[in-house]
Amino acid sequence: MWKIASPNPEYTEMIGEELGERLAPGDVVSLVGELGAGKTVFVRGVARGLGCDGVSSPSFLIVQEYRGKCPVFHCDFYRLRTMRDLEDIGWEEYLGDMGIALIEWGNLIPEALPAEFLEVRIDPVDHSDCDRRLQFIPTGGRYQMLVKELSQRFGFSE
Repeated sequence: MWKIASPNPEYTEMIGEELGERLAPGDVVSLVGELGAGKTVFVRGVARGLGCDGVSSPSFLIVQEYRGKCPVFHCDFYRLRTMRDLEDIGWEEYLGDMGIALIEWGNLIPEALPAEFLEVRIDPVDHSDCDRRLQFIPTGGRYQMLVKELSQRFGFSE
């Protein structure tokens, strides 16, 4: 696990962009945090690192697709409750090796996540409007390597 403090949304996006530059088709990132924590801000940076623009919250769409170096599937599980809800939209197709899945509220349906993925927890610091604490929790060797690269890139952790 690696933790880093972000003083503002721009820095949060920059960290996301660095992660995006390292992601590859088949990768899955689950984003966890309360409403307004900065999950979509982080995704905007990841998408930019993958060559995508125009990121917005997919809250009413469940899955929003962006085109960049590869397809990016920006998902939101907030309004979903069961794996059955995901099966109805053909969830397995989004987890193939053709694209990258960025899942907001991935913790709400953990059985939808593959055996290996990266969890990014985003929490406000002392209920601040800007300061955030980002925790990167890798599950699997590939994601451990990604987190190590990010921590080395930023040269410090909280």
